[in-house]
Amino acid sequence: MLYDAYEFQRGLLSAASAWANIGAGWLQNPLNPMSYSSMAPMMSSGLDVFAHASASRGKPDFGFTEVVVDGRTVPVTEEIIMRKPFGQLKRFRRKGISGQPKLLIVAPMSGHYATLLRGTVARMMQSCDVYITDWRDARQVPLDQGHFDLDDYVDYLIAFLEKIGPGTHMLAVCQPSVPAYAAAAVMSADGNPCRPATLTMMGGPIDTREAPTAVNTVATQRPHSWFEQNVIHRVPAFYPGSGRRVYPGFLQLTGFMAMNLGNHLVSHWSMFKHLVVGDDESADATKAFYDEYRSVCDMAAEFYLQTIEVVFQKHLLPKGEMMHRGRNVDPAAITDIGLLAIEGENDDISGLGQTKAALKIATRLPAKHKKYLMAESVGHYGIFNGRRWRDVIAPQVEAWIAQHAG
Repeated sequence: MLYDAYEFQRGLLSAASAWANIGAGWLQNPLNPMSYSSMAPMMSSGLDVFAHASASRGKPDFGFTEVVVDGRTVPVTEEIIMRKPFGQLKRFRRKGISGQPKLLIVAPMSGHYATLLRGTVARMMQSCDVYITDWRDARQVPLDQGHFDLDDYVDYLIAFLEKIGPGTHMLAVCQPSVPAYAAAAVMSADGNPCRPATLTMMGGPIDTREAPTAVNTVATQRPHSWFEQNVIHRVPAFYPGSGRRVYPGFLQLTGFMAMNLGNHLVSHWSMFKHLVVGDDESADATKAFYDEYRSVCDMAAEFYLQTIEVVFQKHLLPKGEMMHRGRNVDPAAITDIGLLAIEGENDDISGLGQTKAALKIATRLPAKHKKYLMAESVGHYGIFNGRRWRDVIAPQVEAWIAQHAG
């Protein structure tokens, strides 16, 4: 019922957004006498902010057309290397560029699309042959395509690495740090030649017992049954995945917005003021951020619930008790993969020490294959997007990859 109610409300807001957009345009039209009144800019700006906040959003595009490599601008095209029911492997091919390290960027399956890492991809394309896990919205996957859980996530990563081939480096942002680590351990135990040369984990919940955040507290204060009964819903009839049990993206977005409600209100107030004075460039920057931030997708219920239990409630990976397809995921199996753990000093989602724990549990990995970076004055999103990412963090990731290229 909650999902149906949300869809009904979304339909109403979409209509209201369209009318507000029309109203804002009319108040700015020089043919309208009211556009010359002192109140017109404020009224138009208010309608513009409302129209943007209430508009429906689908899956964004990466939108890359070119990138600068070694001082020259080269065209970029996207191609799908492998398709699977719940996600595809996408490559950003740069015309005329070869011989650079292969890098698989593992996007989080946490309510947002892979395009949330647009800034990560843009920066790493300057030095690497970049691939990314382009996860699919679970509500778009028909029931006859099967289910998707944490074991499947690990299987997907192994299949993607095998498709790209030996010598591939892997970079996991936030949530996928755990399944990426598990995939590395399983492949190492099997002697798989396609195991990653390096694994960089950024703001990942490897051990959430370290410096618990509000996100971690929510997951531990309630029993597993509470999540299954209160946040899992069935996809409505008018989607391809009708009847599939999911954790809706709109619930995840609501939670994230509530965590920093004050900051979001200030951002929209600033956008309103920029529009009033005609500073469209600043307003457009805020709009671009929220276009991405509000574009959300559903997660398969089995994946979400298993992640809550394994990662946040039972801490099975750092305890050495995580299982994959009936076998133990042993961190000690990792003996020759370069592990780089990156944390943000001001990260309010993955606290300091949670990602660093990945280095500690790899007990048989030589020290030369371990590195830790704490990015000063950086929050969660600043680890993989923005100036600090581009100028401070990314160069160290590139250096780590180069050190372990072979």
